[in-house]
Amino acid sequence: MNPNQFTRYLSAKKTVDDRALNQHVWARLQAEVAQLDGAITVLEVGAGIGTMIERVLAWELFDPADNRPIRWIALDQDAPNIAALQERLGRQTLPEQWQIEPVTADIYPYLARCDERVDVLIAHAFLDLFDTAVLLPPLLKTIKSNGLFWFTINFDGVTAFEPAIDPVLDTHIEQQYHRTMDGRIIDGKLSGDSQTGRHLLPALQAMGADILAAGSSDWVVMPQKDGAYPDDEAWFLHFIIDTVASALAQDDVITPQQLTYWANMRHAQIDTGSLFYIAHQLDMLGRVPPELAFLSQK
Repeated sequence: MNPNQFTRYLSAKKTVDDRALNQHVWARLQAEVAQLDGAITVLEVGAGIGTMIERVLAWELFDPADNRPIRWIALDQDAPNIAALQERLGRQTLPEQWQIEPVTADIYPYLARCDERVDVLIAHAFLDLFDTAVLLPPLLKTIKSNGLFWFTINFDGVTAFEPAIDPVLDTHIEQQYHRTMDGRIIDGKLSGDSQTGRHLLPALQAMGADILAAGSSDWVVMPQKDGAYPDDEAWFLHFIIDTVASALAQDDVITPQQLTYWANMRHAQIDTGSLFYIAHQLDMLGRVPPELAFLSQK
């Protein structure tokens, strides 16, 4: 994939995420962050191009009147993403008390050598790309006792494109697309779950974490009355259709002819301003209590 296309996708989906993020969970995060003492260190895994930093500043997660230092570690494995993050944030005036630390690294080696604990851990549209049974223990170990985690836009098993093209074909494509998530292997490791959202909640609780708030964070992208999509969301939709088609290119149920037909029809619906897209996801906020069994205190 062209890195420029992916960074544009991350930029285009910012407005989609802004609408989707669960405001009940966000409000509880604000309240909990306000109770933290002293300087705050945040680790964001899968930081992308820095849109979460922009959002947190615009939405005032941290009280602007409170001048305590904020250190934000922005971790992403893709160098083009980190370069775009630095360029975007370089065009902005950040609060003096903020310190941004971009880090280019793969998540597992980073966690293996990480020996500090943070106050807040953020994973945005990230965890559904991994085997969370493997990732969660080292991830939660990075959080201080009584620190917070905010896991957002966790895909939860529903993809919908409307209006229908061929109901049977549409259903097969959606089911097979989810199947590719469940069977995805990266570097020899299982990497994904089409129902990450619902699986995360009991998994976190079973590990001893306190779930403070949870709620849906569905993507809903639709045309306006004039047939146009807001901002760069038409491009976002084209990217989604291409992603589905690419994932199913070697599918054993859907033929190449069927897939090409479906993708062409969906792209045409975007061009005419008639495609509606929904993806069901979940947000959750939690705390790591002192008694968390595998937490190694520093």
